Amino acid sequence: MMTRKLIAATLALAASHAAPALQPPEQPAAPAAGSAPACCAAMGRAGIVASAKSAPPGMVWIPGGEFSMGSTDPLARPDEAPVHRVRVDGFWMDQTEVTNAQFAEFIKATGYKTIAERAVDWEELKKQLPAGTPKPDEKMLLPGSLVFTPPNHPVDLRGHEQWWSWTTGANWQHPEGPGSSIEGKDNHPVVHIAYEDAVAYCTWAGKSLPTEAQWEFAARGGLDHAVNVWGNEPVDAKRCNIWQGHFPDKNTAAEPGGDGFTRSAPVKSFPPNGYGLYDMAGNVWEWCTDLYRPDTYARRMLEMDQAGKKGPDRIAVNPTGATKSYDPRNPNSPESRVHRGGSFLCNDSYCASYRPSARMAAPPDTGLQHLGLRCVMTQEAWDKQSRKERAPAADPIPPTQPAPR
Repeated sequence: MMTRKLIAATLALAASHAAPALQPPEQPAAPAAGSAPACCAAMGRAGIVASAKSAPPGMVWIPGGEFSMGSTDPLARPDEAPVHRVRVDGFWMDQTEVTNAQFAEFIKATGYKTIAERAVDWEELKKQLPAGTPKPDEKMLLPGSLVFTPPNHPVDLRGHEQWWSWTTGANWQHPEGPGSSIEGKDNHPVVHIAYEDAVAYCTWAGKSLPTEAQWEFAARGGLDHAVNVWGNEPVDAKRCNIWQGHFPDKNTAAEPGGDGFTRSAPVKSFPPNGYGLYDMAGNVWEWCTDLYRPDTYARRMLEMDQAGKKGPDRIAVNPTGATKSYDPRNPNSPESRVHRGGSFLCNDSYCASYRPSARMAAPPDTGLQHLGLRCVMTQEAWDKQSRKERAPAADPIPPTQPAPR
């Protein structure tokens, strides 16, 4: 994935020179406040039933458990291997991607400006570029973001700069540039969100971004080993919002038989997965907390081998990713963060990243027209937040009485 700033500099430089169907489980019940973790599921479902009042608004309980992380599917990329067993504790997850309306509440409450709404800092940009790269034109350093601009003819798929353009004035309120808006799109996922923006939103909401392991476990919806979030059946226009037609020059999504969306779709436009989560495949990418490395899984397996974990004990418990990132697609970037889920641009001819195991990454300062977020929350965090909301207001302090004369 090319970075927001790297494309700005690049443009400036160019100017200067088949398995059986699987059935998803019933949606799990949430734990009662103060109950044992969901990994202690031997107590049975009846022991963890909670009332609707105990659920964070707009979130669903993901019960936790073990799964096989990664994929050996023919469409899988090398960074999805080796497949290995992972265990995650239970957590709450947003039922949908964060919407424009939800993000607007955050902006109204805090006055926050996203990275796409700020001018590019040349001193920071230089750190992501080869030594000696000349400073681009000042126009390229104005606030902006990366916008999908499809060519009108077939192109070599090895050059993604042929369909991504640095666009001054593009941001979450103007997803395709200054002439566009999000009016009437309150329930579309917010986009052009950089990692820093995502963390700021989560902090304000009392939540966090998911780890890569949490995200994949939730996306699978209880279907361990399945190729897709709905099972092993191939993708079609009724499953999720992806690219139909010939990528990147001809999208037939709006034609008969297509999914109807050439860009983002309103959340909940497609069926949920087994946990009741919407758009875990396609629509827009979603940030995770993990630092990216293409060999993360291989390193994880080596660490378990060195720790003497074998057989049933060879399980990574609540993994949080690499301690130092490296992304060969952005070798000069000091940091790269994972995002998951694919987007409206996914197509089997180029990027079948609507699969739950698919991994992608970008530097934390990068926003794109197909990149947003979804939040998670631990039960402990929700209990703490609920106690604050239930705490009685302090008795008003009576006015000071005048001293008797």
